[in-house]
Amino acid sequence: MASREEVLDRVQNEAEEIFSREELYCSEAVVKTINSLLDSPYDEEVIKLASGFPVGMGMRGCLCGAVSGGQMSLGMVYGRKHGENMDNKMFEVSAGLHDYIKEDYGSTCCRVITRQWAGDNFASEGRKRHCIEITGKVARWVADQMIEDGYVKID
Repeated sequence: MASREEVLDRVQNEAEEIFSREELYCSEAVVKTINSLLDSPYDEEVIKLASGFPVGMGMRGCLCGAVSGGQMSLGMVYGRKHGENMDNKMFEVSAGLHDYIKEDYGSTCCRVITRQWAGDNFASEGRKRHCIEITGKVARWVADQMIEDGYVKID
């Protein structure tokens, strides 16, 4: 049996490892990790939806890719299908993720939270490590919310 902390550690480590091995970027790593946590309700193709968001939406430095991936992942359980009513919980958890990252990093904007490495295009180990860490923290936060709300069961 895995404890809540063990599950969260595993999720965080998985997202970080996927990104650090350069298999996927931040947004994609979060989506893949959360889809796996949920026992893959979405085909592996779902990762493609996250492919435009790394390095702040198409490498433009806007919304952090990890946060984008986290928002997409939240939609996996809190989102709706065409014709369904919106559950206000979606807005609540979405705002929660936004506020969590903003509180920790002062912004959700990629260029702001990585400004000390401006222009290095991931050439520095510091920049890579920083983004890998954010990716893991976002995946962990999303997983924790899903556990809290009963969408992920802990044995």
